Amino acid sequence: MRNFFKELFAYNHYTNQKLGDAFNANTDKTSEKAIKLYSHILNAHHIWNNRSESGSPVFGVWDAHPVEDFKRIDKENYERTLLIIDQLDLDSMVTYSIKGKPFRKAVRELLFHVINHSTYHRGQIATEFRQSGMEPLVTEYILYEGA
Repeated sequence: MRNFFKELFAYNHYTNQKLGDAFNANTDKTSEKAIKLYSHILNAHHIWNNRSESGSPVFGVWDAHPVEDFKRIDKENYERTLLIIDQLDLDSMVTYSIKGKPFRKAVRELLFHVINHSTYHRGQIATEFRQSGMEPLVTEYILYEGA
């Protein structure tokens, strides 16, 4: 399972880096909504990494980041996730709350959520790109061949 998660996060990182390139190359065309959504992807990944390790996140879920910071934040998230995959028991349970409601999930479930959540919002960003006159990136996992 560790190798599978490493593959998924390699794909996620590769795709997020390409998306960061697209934002940086098209700062005059990207919408505020697209920037907000990409910041949210990065923030959520950061938050779930912290929950997995019982840490305290620095970012809020909807904090906005400068476009030029996107790739760096994604790289930091990715590297920390690889450590989580290597060092934590993926079946260990994590307790957290969202809006006061308590939850208890395995680390592997949190990791899967990061991938699923990122994919969902990249689809929204693709729509924003198209509406801004940009060609959306091809980000489907099945088309990813690795870097």
